[in-house]
Amino acid sequence: MPLILLRHLPPDIDPGICYGRLDVPVRVDFEEEADALIPGLPEATRIVSSPLTRCRRLAERIAAARGLDLAIDERIAEIDFARWEGVSWDDVPLAELDEWAADVLGARPHGGESVAMLAARVSRFLADCDPAEPLLCVTHAGVMRAVLAATGHPHPWQAKFAYGAWITRDLPPVTAA
Repeated sequence: MPLILLRHLPPDIDPGICYGRLDVPVRVDFEEEADALIPGLPEATRIVSSPLTRCRRLAERIAAARGLDLAIDERIAEIDFARWEGVSWDDVPLAELDEWAADVLGARPHGGESVAMLAARVSRFLADCDPAEPLLCVTHAGVMRAVLAATGHPHPWQAKFAYGAWITRDLPPVTAA
């Protein structure tokens, strides 16, 4: 299991608000939740984190607890929802949501990244990973779905992940470009 993907803990944002690249803070109970999570995590030799605070703070805490090096990598940041960021999902125009639903992989009615763009970014990250090194990635649900897609999961974009949940995946074979 060389790749461990850990979703960040619950951020301090109201339910129903769209956030991807929006850098929301951690909750006041973050330290307690992190300390409860860390002992049960699988072993890794290195940690890589999304640069967003909700991931980076957790990754820093894990790295300190386990004496591991930490790297920050933009390629495992959440999808960029652009003008939907910080907006209630109920306030996103229905026509834009319909456009996105009609082409989940390619549409970007919000002006940010498409799911296909996210998947390509994550695939570039995976290509740089060492399949022999157990790597813990502190990241986001969208990135975890993109890894499932890259590793052949049958329905990756419908997968759900609780805050603080992790999955393990073997790295996909690297293909020549």
